[in-house]
Amino acid sequence: MSFVDSGLNFDDGSISTSGLKANSNKDLEDFLMLEREKAKMTAQMFEFNDICWDKCMTDKPGQRLDSKTETCIVNCVDRFIDISMFIANRLTQRTNGLD
Repeated sequence: MSFVDSGLNFDDGSISTSGLKANSNKDLEDFLMLEREKAKMTAQMFEFNDICWDKCMTDKPGQRLDSKTETCIVNCVDRFIDISMFIANRLTQRTNGLD
């Protein structure tokens, strides 16, 4: 995109963005929507981690984890990875849908 095509006007020494406002507002709205979605999903991941940690760590951790706690944490990590992949795929789909 050249300056001529961009909607910017430098003729009188000022910058006119009249040609950009409609597209910029839509782009800004789309960007903000995606950022809000990312924030919501990140908050959900942290909440899930807290719940999982509290569930698995029922006792004060010692030098070693017992097999039950270790299995719980492994399952928790697996679920965390599953959720992370789901979120990444969903964000990718939403981003591609905005193109």
